[in-house]
Amino acid sequence: QVQLVESGGGLVPPGGSLRLSCAASGSILSINVMGWYRQAPGKQRELVATISIGGSAVHANSVKGRFTISRDNAKSTVYLQMNNLKPEDTAVYYCNADHVVTIDWKRYLEVWGQGTLVTVSS
Repeated sequence: QVQLVESGGGLVPPGGSLRLSCAASGSILSINVMGWYRQAPGKQRELVATISIGGSAVHANSVKGRFTISRDNAKSTVYLQMNNLKPEDTAVYYCNADHVVTIDWKRYLEVWGQGTLVTVSS
């Protein structure tokens, strides 16, 4: 059973920073792509950033220059460094893992975390 455990959400003022972490539990052999999505109140879930096992990263235009995704394959963990936060960044942030393979060769096409709330407000 593979689970994603997220941490780092909270309340910050505009211009502040947060660092989100998401660790995949279980005996992980590999994860192809890990990423972050977010869903603001009344809006659809949107892609924030993804990063491949080789470190190739893609960031949404709305966060380019402010957010940076990274990962530690040894820890099966993905991070999202968020700087210069804006009120419009307020959302529930979800961690995602694509194509997870465990050491006993179980394969999961997609795994989602339960989300962590980020609130940017004075």
